[in-house]
Amino acid sequence: MQYACDHVHLRSRDAVKAAAFYVETFGAREVKRVGADPVQRMVLDLGGLTVFIEQAPAETTPATRTPCLGIEHIGLRVANIDAAMAELAARGVTVRTGITERGPGLRIAFVEGPDGALIEILERRSED
Repeated sequence: MQYACDHVHLRSRDAVKAAAFYVETFGAREVKRVGADPVQRMVLDLGGLTVFIEQAPAETTPATRTPCLGIEHIGLRVANIDAAMAELAARGVTVRTGITERGPGLRIAFVEGPDGALIEILERRSED
């Protein structure tokens, strides 16, 4: 049996606003909207990854603050983490942890997305 990633599914109190964050901040592309007034689900393409953002009912509890068990964050790779983090800070995106070295050729930082979603920004460099 072979498995392949199909999508990541997020929930938001405002799915349209959350989708706009991923489009404007990370260059995601809106693929479609399901339902109307209010939208039930936004479907995005984020660098080849399908992201569903579901409109959550009012009684849905907020995400647990990380670190936590289960799915903890989304990782987005960039070619230049310094430039990416400067751009995100200029956009007013909340930085959770600044750039750190995690080993040879790996630098990471974390920012916060809508509804407390944790997003890792990472740069991998090959060892020459």
